[in-house]
Formats: sequence, structure tokens, C-alpha cells
Amino acid sequence: MKIELSIVMPCLNEAETLAICIQKANEFLVNQSIQGEVIISDNGSTDGSQDIAKKHGAIVVNALHKGYGSALKEGIQAARGVYIIMGDADDSYDFSNLMPYVNELRKGNDLVMGNRFKGGIKKGAMPFLHKYLGNPVLSFIGRLFFKSNIGDFHCGLRGFSKNAFQRMELQTTGMEFASEMIVKASLKGMKIVEVSTILHPDGRTRPPHLNTWQDGWRHLRFLLLYSPSWLFMIPGILLMTVGFILSTILVTGPIHLGDITLGVHTLLYSSATFLVGFQLTLFYGLTKIYTVENDLLPKSKKYDQLFKVLTLEKGLIVGFTLILIAIIATVYAYQNWQAVNFGDITGVSTLRIVIPAITILLLGVQTILFSFFFSILGLRK
Repeated sequence: MKIELSIVMPCLNEAETLAICIQKANEFLVNQSIQGEVIISDNGSTDGSQDIAKKHGAIVVNALHKGYGSALKEGIQAARGVYIIMGDADDSYDFSNLMPYVNELRKGNDLVMGNRFKGGIKKGAMPFLHKYLGNPVLSFIGRLFFKSNIGDFHCGLRGFSKNAFQRMELQTTGMEFASEMIVKASLKGMKIVEVSTILHPDGRTRPPHLNTWQDGWRHLRFLLLYSPSWLFMIPGILLMTVGFILSTILVTGPIHLGDITLGVHTLLYSSATFLVGFQLTLFYGLTKIYTVENDLLPKSKKYDQLFKVLTLEKGLIVGFTLILIAIIATVYAYQNWQAVNFGDITGVSTLRIVIPAITILLLGVQTILFSFFFSILGLRK
């Protein structure tokens, strides 16, 4: 008979709690008359977890590659169900109460997320830092970066269709696999809903595999790397705006703020600020092309038009024009230096020409280099 639901659990030395998790999952399938299977994706257990799984009627998949994400991917790939529900094998989630997930999947939703903050977190089930800092902050960043409404990015109990999983094209192998699933589903416009989920205390006596700071950083790093807009473009535009406004004012003369005078030295720093912002903006463009061409991020509707607007020829024209302007300004500054017989320039008027000239020169060079690299990354176009 056609299998409707596969319940997949990653496993690494879960002998203490594995049996009860499998029993609850099997009882759920029987009680709800659902054609299903329980798959244990073992990641190299040495405590006999494999034998326990087989004894209780589960299918054991030997995940050869280490990591939470790797184990889940291999288990999900082996699943035969139309729908898949994944959950940890530490007895912190109730596998006998999966019907809310199944109902939402049957309605046509691609990803059904559990929300532990809505369902309830039992005493001792989640460390203080995870409950009040890690999960709320990382979930907020995820909602901000990817325009998602998910309130609990890291709930380990979630369901999805096999078709949706294949469309996600997940790449990560560690704990950040949980974040990537939501990010990819959001970016691809999939239907995502949440259901309330209760988190129970871990049933194991040993410490969990999760490393608070290391895995927290892995999640944050992933969110940043998968959002080039927030990592490069937004900070770049902000720095360029501040640097341009301040430099424009300082070129005309010093700024007096009470007893403080901002002069050519501040102009030097404001010009550097503008250059850093410009560099970040260029990095955004290059990162966007690289991630799309290597199937790390989905292609937006305006992606192909980007190559019609930003061509190598246009970039070279703009770059060499900026260099020409910088050369003209440098010649003018040279004439001022010549007027003092090439001696020490004690005035600041010449520096107000030299600093913008150098800034424009660097902008021209960066534009030319960016145009070549941008064209190389987009050679498929």
C-alpha cells in the first residue's frame, strides 16, 4: 500500500530514549489509521541504538556523513512517504500527537513548523540562554532577513511534503540545517504554517549534542551568509550615504561644532567610509551572482535583467570616466603644488582636491575590476 507518512528521527547514541520514541510513533500511525513508516537515520551510534530500532520495527538508515543535517537528509531521502515528519529521538517531543501536523500537510501546506513558545515549554526542557536569548534573537533575525512569520525557527519537530523537501535543495550538514529549511522555503515562496508544540524535558541522562555557543554561531552565520542584502547591501548603502554627505560638506570647508573643528583629516575618514560602503555594495552584487549560479539561493524575477543593466562595457565606461576625472583633479592639484615651487603644502585647499581625487580614482579602479569579475561570474548568461 502507498505510504502516506514517514516519521524520521536522527540518531546518535540514543539508546535511553529511542525505544519510547519509536513506540509512540508506531502507536500514532495505528491509532490514526495512517499508512506509514518510522525511519531511524543512524549517524554512527556505538550504544546499540541500531538494534533497538530494528527490534521495535523501525527502518534503520546508516548515515555515513557526520552531522545533524547529513543524518536527516539521508533519512529523508530514504523515506517513501508522501509526507515526512522529522523529530529528535530524545523524547522531548510527543510522537503520539502528530495529527495537527498531518492535518496541515493534507491541506496542501509545504512546511509545517512546530512552535514551542506557543505550545509550552515544560520546566527544565530548555536552557535559560536558549529560551530567552538564543531562540528569540535568532528567530527575530530570521523573520527580519527573510520576511518570514515563523516564531520558532529551531523547533526540531516539523513536517513537510517529500516534494517540498526536494525543491528546497538543502545544502548544510550541521545544526544550521534547521534554519536553512525555513530560509529556503521562504525564499521559494512555499506555504508555511505553524502548530503549537509542547517541549518536554530531555529523557536522556547524558548531555545533549547541541553546543550552545558554537551551534548558535553556526545558525547566525548561516542567516547572514544567506542574506547578502543585510550582510553587504544595507550596511554599504548606509556607509556610502554618510560618507558622501560628510565628504561633500567638508570639501567646501571645515565644520565647526562648538570647540570641535572637522577639517581635512575628517574628510580623509569620510572618504574612506564612502569607499568601504561602495566596496560592500559591490560585494553584494558579486555574492548575489555566485549564490544564484551555484544554486545556493533561488533566482529572483529581476535576476536576468541585472545582466542587461550591468554590462562589462558600461562598467568600463563608468570606471575609466571616473579615472579621467581623478586625473584632471590631480593635475589641478599639481598646479597648486607647482605654485609654491614644489615645497611643503601647508594649506588645506590642495588637500581638499587631492583627497577627493584619490577617492574617485579608487572608485574607478574598483568599478572596472567589479565589472570584469561580475561578467566572469555571469558567463552562463
